[in-house]
Amino acid sequence: MILLDPDLDPDPSPRFTSAKHSLAGNSQPLPSPRTLARFLNLAQSAVRLRGEVTVLLTTDAAICKLNKQFRGKNKATDVLSFPAESVGPVKISGDIAISVDTARRQSAAQCHSLATEIKVLILHGLLHLAGYDHEIDGGKMGRRERLMRAKLNLPQGLIERTGESQPIARKPRRGDGIPSTKSARSARP
Repeated sequence: MILLDPDLDPDPSPRFTSAKHSLAGNSQPLPSPRTLARFLNLAQSAVRLRGEVTVLLTTDAAICKLNKQFRGKNKATDVLSFPAESVGPVKISGDIAISVDTARRQSAAQCHSLATEIKVLILHGLLHLAGYDHEIDGGKMGRRERLMRAKLNLPQGLIERTGESQPIARKPRRGDGIPSTKSARSARP
C-alpha cells in the first residue's frame, strides 16, 4: 500500500522558470500511487517477502522526525524501514518511509527520474524488511540488491553509491542515511 503524506506536494512545479531549478530535477512530479503500488508488489515478490508492506511517501521534515525518534539522528534521510513485530493473524512485514524531497535531489544527482529513484528506495527498504543489514552482513545485502536491481531493471543502488560493496560495521558517513542504532521496531534506511 502506498500512502501520501498530506503535507507532500505531489507536483512541485516551479512558480518561475529557472534553469538551475529544472536542472536540479526538483520539478519532477510524483509518480502515481498506482504505478508505485504495482512496483511494490513486483519487488516484494522478487525479494520473496510475504506480508503486508506500507510505503509512506513523505517530506524531509517528517522523515527527520522519524529519524530522530527511532534512530536518534536529527536529520533527514532518504529511506527508513520499520520491520513489524509478529502481531495477530494477518502477516505484516513492516513499513517503509521515503522522503520525496531527498529522492528528488538524489534522482537529479543520479540523472534518472524521480520514479526510478523511489523504486530504488522501495527495493532497499524491502531488503531491510526481509532481514538484510548492509552494516553488518559482509556484503550479503549488497549482492542481493544487485541481483534484484538487475531483475527489476533498476540502476545503481544505495549501497553501491556509498561504496559499500563489502560493507563492515562502521559509523555512518554524512548524508548516506545508514542507521547506527536500532529501535524496538528496528528502523533501518
